[in-house]
Amino acid sequence: MPHTFYAPDLAGPTYTLPEDESKHAVRVLRLTAGETVELVNGRGSVFQAEVEAADAKRCRLRVVQEQQVSRRPYFVHVAVAPTKNLDRMEWLVEKATEIGVDRLSFLRCARSERRELKLDRLHKIAVSALKQSGQAWLPEMDELVDFAAFLPTVAGDTTFIAHLEEGERTSLARVAAHGTGCCVLIGPEGDFTPQEIEAAFARGIRPVTLGASRLRTETAALAAMHTVHVVRE
Repeated sequence: MPHTFYAPDLAGPTYTLPEDESKHAVRVLRLTAGETVELVNGRGSVFQAEVEAADAKRCRLRVVQEQQVSRRPYFVHVAVAPTKNLDRMEWLVEKATEIGVDRLSFLRCARSERRELKLDRLHKIAVSALKQSGQAWLPEMDELVDFAAFLPTVAGDTTFIAHLEEGERTSLARVAAHGTGCCVLIGPEGDFTPQEIEAAFARGIRPVTLGASRLRTETAALAAMHTVHVVRE
């Protein structure tokens, strides 16, 4: 398979890789003029290109073919409270991109141990996973937002909350099998508070279960994504 490069701003028949990517292409991968590579813009476009000038500072590529990859007919949106250990969120972003998630939102909840989150590093991890996995769509990632401010931004009839409190819950696999997709809310390591759960219910958001096991935050988020894919594909 040809090597893949991320080209979010590709707009013409030629594209010059950034200096760090140019160095990697020429010095590490040892690409030479005439070799074929793949470019992806993260918005569904995949380009076949040839190396036109193998310069370690400004490697220039010429596009020879374009393919548009359609989005799946349903969306997968997970809103998760980031863990105190940032490595676990980085792992989640990597795996979510590989599996295929349309949108990742980050929630600041009452019991959240992480109150701030920088997206720059997470974006780079998502781009790397995009190239490695052959995905054409880069997930949208939202800045960390308070739980109460997030609730009004989602539709209650397609949004579900996974929590550990007592009460009746429906399997996510059952409710996600129909419609245009869904958003699943995953709480912090200490779970959502009863007040947060009630606030979600007040907006028509329904409770779901991801199975009998008590899952870590990042595992629950990934399980939710995978469950939606399994029942829809």
